[in-house]
Amino acid sequence: MRIIYILWLRQLKRYIRSKARIIGSLAQPLLFLLSFAYGFGPVFARAGQGNYMEFLAPGIIGMSIIFTSIFSGMEIIWDRQFGFLKETMAAPVSRFNIMIGRTLGGATVATLQGVIVFLIATAAGFRPVNLWLLPGALLIMLLIALLFTALGTAIASLLDDMQGFQLIINFLVMPLFFLSGALFPLQGLPSALVLVARIDPLSYGIDALRILLVNLGHFGLMTDVLVLSGITVLLLAAGSYFFSKIQV
Repeated sequence: MRIIYILWLRQLKRYIRSKARIIGSLAQPLLFLLSFAYGFGPVFARAGQGNYMEFLAPGIIGMSIIFTSIFSGMEIIWDRQFGFLKETMAAPVSRFNIMIGRTLGGATVATLQGVIVFLIATAAGFRPVNLWLLPGALLIMLLIALLFTALGTAIASLLDDMQGFQLIINFLVMPLFFLSGALFPLQGLPSALVLVARIDPLSYGIDALRILLVNLGHFGLMTDVLVLSGITVLLLAAGSYFFSKIQV
């Protein structure tokens, strides 16, 4: 447990000490939140869909989490190139504990990022319908973060080229985000898009956040939690396996 805690704390300290990283990682969610909420808000209201800020905010929270968590896998490649990973692997601890510590650290950082975006959205006018459900929303944020941190770890364990990792992640993350229903309702979409949204794990995370924060949902909270939990377990297992095969 000590190695898990140390690696978790390392990820957290690196995040807190890097003010530029915190500010830079908030730029894109803020751009989407403010430009879309105030730009498309009147159109959304005229279509009889209600307040677009309330609809959009959970999606942007999910966006900030997925970008931060999945890109945390790049730190594995960085540590491999600079020798830190080799030193860690040489320690008398299991690679599984190393992977879990790094994953929990990345997931915690991504969850903190989601909380910051939630606070900014609140300052911009977003209001959750039930404050008592906020702890549940925080758990969903952590679950989303664990899922995509494990995915980033699995992909980074197979690569040793940072540019290649960035290209693959950008190719993967943008469709996951745009097809998750973060920016538009899933009701009334063509059947092909609905099918893609059902395959997209981020769809269930954002849906769960909407249910807990604004009482809007598409799949149902129980379905969301079960799907997220199942995929998280699978990706943690895959990430652990691929991480154990790293050659340093």
